[in-house]
Amino acid sequence: MFLQSNSPSELPAIASEIISFDRNARIFLFYGDMGAGKTTLIKSLCECLGTAEPVTSPTFSIVNEYNGTTNKIYHFDFYRLKNQTEALDMGYEEYFYSGAYCFIEWPEKIGGLLPDTYISIKIKVTGDQSREIIIEKI
Repeated sequence: MFLQSNSPSELPAIASEIISFDRNARIFLFYGDMGAGKTTLIKSLCECLGTAEPVTSPTFSIVNEYNGTTNKIYHFDFYRLKNQTEALDMGYEEYFYSGAYCFIEWPEKIGGLLPDTYISIKIKVTGDQSREIIIEKI
């Protein structure tokens, strides 16, 4: 699926489309350059899932936990990991295989640990506020 966002005000509708893309999906991997809008899109996804809490980047904590309407949501940012062992040490499996939504930024840092099936979301900056978003089921 290909989506175009021309402003942040479009993100709630885009988040709804992403969740509807595969209602059973729980693992979502976000690819894009620094500043592409991965965290901003994840904020909209969390709101779409009923989170009332403020959604912030887990850059230093590595994982943030939120409560959605019906599920827990885990938001990961693996940018600062030095190696995959750090993900192993934090017990990533307990999160990934919990049945909760997992939104993962910088998944390339843990490539050997990723589940076999997930939703890939690639964000490409096309202008100051515009983005191309490609969603694939892997």
